[in-house]
Formats: sequence, structure tokens, C-alpha cells
Amino acid sequence: MATIRRKLVVEVVDARNLLPKDGHGTSSPYVVVDFYGQRKRTQTAVRELNPAWNEALEFNVGPPSDVFGDTLELDVYHDKNFGPTRRNNFLGRIRLSSSQFVRKGEEALIYFPLEKKNLFSWIQGDIGLKVYYVDEAVPPPPPPSPPPPPPAEPAEVKSETTPPPVSNPLSAAEAAQENAADKSETDPPAPPPDEAAPPPPEVAPPPPEAAPPPAEAAQKPFEAAPPSDEAAPPSDAEPQPPDVSVKVVEAPASSVQEMQLETGNDTMASKWAPPPYGIGSRMSIPEVKITGNNRVQTIPGQSLAPQDSIKIEPSSYDLVEKMHYLFVRVVKARSLPTNGNPVVKIAVSGYNVRSRPARKATFFEWDQIFAFGRESPESSSILEVSVWDPPSKMDPTSDMAGQNFLGGICFEVAEIPLRDPPDSPLAPQWYRLEGGGAHSGDLMLATWVGTQADDAFAEAWKTDTTGNHLNSRSKIYLSPKLWYLRATVLEAQDVLPLTASKEPSFLIRAQLGFQVMKTKLTVTHNGSPSWNEDLMFVAAEPFADHLVFTLENRLQKGPVSLGIATIPLTMIERRVDDRKVASRWLTFEDPNNEKKVYRGRVHLRLCFDGGYHVMDEAAHVCSDFRPTAKQLWKPHLGVIELGIVGCKNLVPMKTVNGKGSTDAYSVAKYGQKWVRTRTVSDCLEPRWNEQYTWKVYDPCTVLTVGVFDNWGIIELDGPKDASRPDLRIGKVRIRISTLEIGKVYRNTYPLLFLSHTGPKKMGEIEIAIRFVRTTATLDLLHVYSQPLLPLMHHIRPLGVVHQEMLRNTAVKLLAAHLSRSEPPLKRETVLYMLDADSHAFSMRKVRANWFRIINVIAGVIDAVRWVENTRAWKNPTATVLVHALLVMLVWFPDLIVPTLAFYLFVIGAWNYRFRARDPLPHPCPKISLAEIVDRDELDEEFDTFPSTRSNDVVRARYDKLRTLGARVQNVLGDLATQGERLQALVTWRDPRATGIFIGMCLIVAVALYLVPSKMVAMASGFYYFRHPLFRDRMPSPALNFFRRLPSLSDRTM
Repeated sequence: MATIRRKLVVEVVDARNLLPKDGHGTSSPYVVVDFYGQRKRTQTAVRELNPAWNEALEFNVGPPSDVFGDTLELDVYHDKNFGPTRRNNFLGRIRLSSSQFVRKGEEALIYFPLEKKNLFSWIQGDIGLKVYYVDEAVPPPPPPSPPPPPPAEPAEVKSETTPPPVSNPLSAAEAAQENAADKSETDPPAPPPDEAAPPPPEVAPPPPEAAPPPAEAAQKPFEAAPPSDEAAPPSDAEPQPPDVSVKVVEAPASSVQEMQLETGNDTMASKWAPPPYGIGSRMSIPEVKITGNNRVQTIPGQSLAPQDSIKIEPSSYDLVEKMHYLFVRVVKARSLPTNGNPVVKIAVSGYNVRSRPARKATFFEWDQIFAFGRESPESSSILEVSVWDPPSKMDPTSDMAGQNFLGGICFEVAEIPLRDPPDSPLAPQWYRLEGGGAHSGDLMLATWVGTQADDAFAEAWKTDTTGNHLNSRSKIYLSPKLWYLRATVLEAQDVLPLTASKEPSFLIRAQLGFQVMKTKLTVTHNGSPSWNEDLMFVAAEPFADHLVFTLENRLQKGPVSLGIATIPLTMIERRVDDRKVASRWLTFEDPNNEKKVYRGRVHLRLCFDGGYHVMDEAAHVCSDFRPTAKQLWKPHLGVIELGIVGCKNLVPMKTVNGKGSTDAYSVAKYGQKWVRTRTVSDCLEPRWNEQYTWKVYDPCTVLTVGVFDNWGIIELDGPKDASRPDLRIGKVRIRISTLEIGKVYRNTYPLLFLSHTGPKKMGEIEIAIRFVRTTATLDLLHVYSQPLLPLMHHIRPLGVVHQEMLRNTAVKLLAAHLSRSEPPLKRETVLYMLDADSHAFSMRKVRANWFRIINVIAGVIDAVRWVENTRAWKNPTATVLVHALLVMLVWFPDLIVPTLAFYLFVIGAWNYRFRARDPLPHPCPKISLAEIVDRDELDEEFDTFPSTRSNDVVRARYDKLRTLGARVQNVLGDLATQGERLQALVTWRDPRATGIFIGMCLIVAVALYLVPSKMVAMASGFYYFRHPLFRDRMPSPALNFFRRLPSLSDRTM
């Protein structure tokens, strides 16, 4: 069976704008790449500041190392052999972490800016790389052939040809060591590319006399050994030069674990993970022989740090309450006196549970786990496990009457062991069944007392969950990676219309799944229409669809398809910046003819834009801003820990057997990771006590927690795929930036749901949350100076309407993907968590946003009111102090900015005393105006599009909207009038007004030239704050003059 070997490939493409180092205005650069102790270099580009290498360097991947830290280091040097320099001058370096590596097929050309070696280095330029890893299948070694019989030779000849046992190995080792020392003197190394690659692992059967037993090979996997083509040197031989050779030996699959436990290298044993072998009794275990300090260890199947899925961090369950459960794992049975499908019955604490029918194999197999809730340790004293044989025509899940008793076991609950992670799982044991007659068999099971933190809890049957157990388990989901697909339609050639026309018009219709985009209509006379338009799609990995282009000819009777062209998504290039990708020509074929008939061709430029973040949430509640391309991700800043404790006072959501009930479960979403708790059946105060973690890449993000009622656990009459949508109960949003580092917030939040009948409190949810920082404080604060969205959103921004359209498409793709999971995360749940309908028109939201604006400018209004009160001398002391402050700022203008900054500091420090110490903010009915909104406005908000209401209702709503539009129209007209009056000051629309204005400007300019500016500023300030006794109640002449200026309002129709 072939094993898997992983390699890291670094494609050094080119570099741009390097620094000249040879004294003649150029450089002769080459690149040295160091990964995990393996160093390779490229060829030298002679006298080139923009070199192009286009070389691929391969590196063997070993287990994680504390020495190298899975870091790829790349240095650029100037070759001293080309130029008057005496040493290899440094031109720059970059360092890449393993989180930026992707598998083959996801790579993209990225230009990294070269970094300095130290503070005084002068470095410039960028280098273009493609970094990815590939998995290669290594065939197993052939079976060892029997050694040929030794030829019959005289003893004297044999003794002469046999080398001395000690001298030759020692001399060979010394010679190799000298060669290695000579090689290490060259800095940096410059071997040819074909010799730079390490030799492939030596796969050969060991000699019979030198092959150790499998157990010994497993116990000493890293012991130095001689090459396979030489005799083994004695134990006192000198150490070999730094080299690696891999020798594959055959060992049973069980010995892999023994090697991990018995090896002397504790670090390697703790970090080594068994490779993903298939089913088989034997596997190839590499015996890595290492000498020297530069160790390169090749282990089949060893994974790189960047995984295909998000790593789930272990949780300590310290934010929630521990819930004790009695676990019973029923594995299999043997020697049962039956040929049917027996079932197992478990009785404890008033619960009676039956397993599924056994599978017939060598044994009777169940492999089921049951978890029985224990509210108190003394809830039950006896655990009964019995095996029953139902008749063949009887339902195994029916009553036990009429079924044959095969035996049972009883346990004292007080004697059942307690297991708390990280304890190892309890091994099942064989127990003799008693009471089943003379031919009773054995049952293998394990029982222990644990908590919800147990590894078996997620897959176990639980006493608080009934009905369909498959749809009630807790699960973790990952959103598919979404890409923006940019299709630029340039032109078409050899296009002929179906009918003769003076001005034939054409367009391109592009379709990807349910997404359909069209170009503008263009008219051509020579059969070569041109568009040069960008069409944007959203695609989800894995790419299995095709992008279809259809050429349409617009006629009076309707559009007619002239040709069709198809391209699979896997053939489209990926990019992470705004560089232009290579264009291509696609041939149109007749869509109505099975034979390939040439209908013209189209010129396209296709690429996946990995530099964008595909928005699936509204911008103000987004949980992730990372770009699609993994190579552009930055290290995470911290970890958010969420404990979903439970709910209180839930409202019955459905009626089952004449009784109101709620089968509640909770869903939390942050970034690409979704979590779903188990469903607690028929309970208005469910307790989940489940804890989850997420990595935080940006603190200015939002975590969303929602509660739903599960209809999937109830079996409905009708077809098997018939199901009702899960009902919404409510949700809570938590902004990560509002959390203090390391502080645990455990509070109860109301679950509010707004419907067409008004707001309703559906219950309360209790959660605990904590944000833990994993990076330096300065790095966390530095994030606040960075843009929220990736760079491509600023280089080639998307319009607001276009962005919202793409977001709706992304939401549909996510809902379709998650609804196909097992158990499914239903479409209505995904749409509610992502706020898919949050941008529908609502008079309530318009009014709420207006009040928000008023609340924002309330501080400005208060400041204006304070100035007016100061001018009116309502507080003479304050007015006198303002005059003194005015004198100080006029005579010392350098103090204006520091005084303003100090004033803001005082305001912030003063408000620190009044900071919110209440629970974290949650949806507020007062801010949303949900409590005072009119019922008709709510009915309008939740109406579908197009409207389904009667004509009279729609007419009344339209009239109300016209009234609101008239008010907005008047406000916009007033703003336009004031702007036009400012323009009229110098446009001579009113000659007398313009003459007065420019004359006053001349007088003011001459006065300011003659009078010091400080005197003018002080006089103006004192004049503005003069006492009301010296002030006229009429408007000022300047204001009267401005109001008399003409505008264009008298010319509008």
C-alpha cells in the first residue's frame, strides 16, 4: 500500500526594483530559501534589477519543530562572482509562517516586499512567489527476494576479498566528514538546481543479516544506521556527516502506537500523529536515520500547520456549569443463543432505553453510547443492562412483551468510576450475561460517570433529547470558502446574425449556477462586437460547476441564442492583487446542434479575486474581514470563548398532543465557524452548558448567538423529506471590541422577536463570554490603525448596490451548503443569523435612524446653546472666564491645539466614571422604536416584495410615502438654495450685491494688512461676546445681506 509524502514547493518567479550593488548600477541576484534546516538556492540572474527566475524549489516536510518554528526564510543576495564586490551583498529577505501555505491548486502569485536585516540596512523591491504543498504517493517496497546462494570459492580467496570489519567504515566516515566540512565553508551555498534537491528516500529491503525485528525498529526509529549498500559499522565508529537516509521496514499497524510511546524522544512522541492509512493489517513505518544537528525528518502523512479545516481548540469548560452524566457504551456481544438481531435495554434513574438492533458480523455489534443525566449523585443506585431477542416479525422498538430474555448485568452506580478529561477513555470489558439460561453469552461494554466535556458526549444518546436523535446532536459547521469570480468580456469575432439587419445588436449572457449576468447591448456592422465589461459572480469551493457564456442576438420577436461556450471553474486562474491575468479565446458552438459547429469566438479575461473579502453579513455586524486568499491572512490576535449556559422562561412554540412545548437549540456564528448545541426536548428552561472557542483576527467584529425551535426531531406524516421550518426565538449580538481582556461576562439577555404583530419577549438566554489576548498589546492596538477591509476593496472598490447584490448571492450559497450537512443547518436558520432581510424598507427604521442622528448631534447642539448663553451673560463668571481664555489664545495661538486636546482628555477621563457597568449591550426596543411603532408600519415592514396586500392598503401606504418624500424634497431644496447663494457672491447674478461684496473684501484686506491680526481677533471676540445691552435684537447686516442673494429656486418648474 502506498504511503503519502508531503513536500513544500516554493516557486521563485521574479523580483522587481532591486537595489544595485555591483557598483555599475545593476545587481546579479540569486535567492536562498531555508525551510526546516534545508537550504536551496536559485540560479544567478546576471546584471538584472528586475530578474525572472521561474524556478521551483522542493522541501521535505517534517513534524513541527521548536527550533525552526515552521518558518520559511528567503534571502536575496548579490553574487560576488559578477562585479567588483568581494562578498555576497544582502538585497533583502522575507519570512513566511506556515499559516500562509496552501495546498496545490490554491496557490497564487504574490509579491512580498523585501525586509531589512537590521535597522541600518537599505533595502527596496518586491519578490514574487508561489508557495504551496503537494502530497506524493510513495509506493511500498517490493517484497524481499531470497538471497542468492554464495558461490563456492576457496577459503583463501574469500578471506582476501572480505574487507576488514573496522578500518573501511571508519575511513569512509572520515572522508564523508571532510567532504561535509568543505561544503559547509561556502556561504551561501551555490549548488546547481538538480543537485540542490535532497536525495529521495532510499526504499529498499534491508539485508537479512542487518534487518532488525519490527519491534526493535519501532523502539529505535531515530537511531543512526549505515547505508543499505554497506556493512554496518561498529558501535564505536565516528559520527557521520549531516545526512538523512530513510529506510522502510514492515511492521504491524499496532506497532505505530508502540513506536510513539516507547521512543526515547519525548518531544517527537508527543507531537507525532499517525498518518492517514487506509484499512490494512500492515503499513510501512519509516526508520529515519539522523546524524549531526541539521535534522530533516520525513514522516509519511505528516501534515503541515495550515489545515483544510479550522482547528478546534480544546476547551476547559470553565465558563459553564458541569453537568454529570452516566455514560454506558454498548459495543458488542458474543455467544448469544440467537440468530436474530438482539437489542439492549438499559434501565437507570427511571429511564428505560432500547438500543438499535445489532449488526450481524463475527459478533453482534451495536457500538452505541448512552448518556443519562444525573441531577444528584444519589439519583439512582442500580444500573441494569439486559439483552433481548425480538421475534423476526416484531418491531424491535416495541414493548418487551413477547421478546426472549437473553441475559443481563447489574452495576452499583456508586462503584462506577468517574472520568474527567483529559483522562483517557475507559476501555470496554467483557461481562458474563446472567439469568438467560444455560447458554448465556458475553456482552462488551464500558460505563463511567462524566460531564458534558467528555469526548463521547457529542455522539451519545441523551436523556434530555427525544425523537430523531440525528437532528438533535450538537455539531460544528464550517462555511465553504467563497471567491469572487471576475469575468471580463472584451470582444467577440466572426459573429453573424441569423437575419439580415442594418444594425444587429448582441450581448453576452453569463451563467454560473443560479447566477445570471448580462452585458450591455452593443451594435456592430463587421461581426466583431466589443463590450469590455466586468461581470462578478460568487463561487464556493470545491469548484464543480461550469461558467457558461451565451451569445444572444436581440430581435424584435425576442432574443435568439447564436452560440454557447463553457469553461470549468478549475481552469480559471487565481490572483490576490490587481495585476492583469492572461486573456483567452473561447469558441462558440451551436446550442441546438449536437455536432460542433463554429459560431464565432469570444475574448475573455477570467480570474478568481482572492484579495477581496466575500461579504456574507451586513458590514455593521460582520464577524470576519479576512480576504479569501489564505496567503494574505495575518496571525490571530486572540481567542473568544463562549459558554452557552441555557435559556429561561421560553414561550411554547408549538403544540404536540394538545400540549405546548419547545424543542430549543442554540446556534452561534463567528467567522467561518458555526456551532450548534444539542436540542433539549420539551423544555421551556433548557440547560446546554456547552462551551466553544474561536480565533479572533480583528477585535472590531461581532459574535451572533441565536435560539431556534427544532421541528426536525418530530416525525411528520407524509414523504420522508417533508419537514417544517425551524421557528425563530431570538438572537443576541456581542461586539468583541467592547470586552475587556481576560474578564468573564456572564449575564442573562432577553430574546426579543419582532413580527408584524409587534415586539414580543420570547424568553431569556444566559451566556458567558471571555476574550483572551494571544499577541502583544502593541500588536492589538496597531490593528485599530489598519483598514477594516482588505486592500483590494480600496484599489478596485465595489459599489454599494453591487456589494449588496453579491452579499445576497453569498448568503444563498451558504444556506444551500449548510442545509446539506448532517444534521442540516436549515436555510431559515442561516438567513436569520446572517440578516438576509435586514435592508428591506421600513418606516420604523427611517424614524429610528433620524433619532439616532439627532442623538449624535445633540452634543453639538448643547455646545451651541452654551455659547449663546455665554453671549447672553446668563452666567457672568463663565463669560468673564471665556474673555480671559480668548485673550490667552489670541496672544498665544500655539496653545490652541494643545488646549483642545487637553479638553478632550478631560472629557474622556470624566466620562470614565460613568462608563457602562451593565451587561453587554443587546437589541434595545427603545432605540429601535419597536414599542411605539404603528401596527400598519410593521405590517408594511414584513410585507413581501412585490406586495401581497390589497389595493386600498397599498394606496394608503403610497400616499404616506409621498408625504414623507415631500418633506425630504423641501430639505434638499433649502440646502441647494444656501449653496447657490454662496455662489452668487462672485458670479454677478445680482450686480449690486456682488459689487458690495467685493468692495467689502477689498476694505477688509487693506485693514488686515495694516492692523495686526491679534488685535483683529481680540476685537472680533470681544464684539461677539458683548453684553446684551450693546446688542440689537434685529439680525445682523451680514445675515440680511446673505438672505437677499439670489438662487435658482425661482427658475425651477
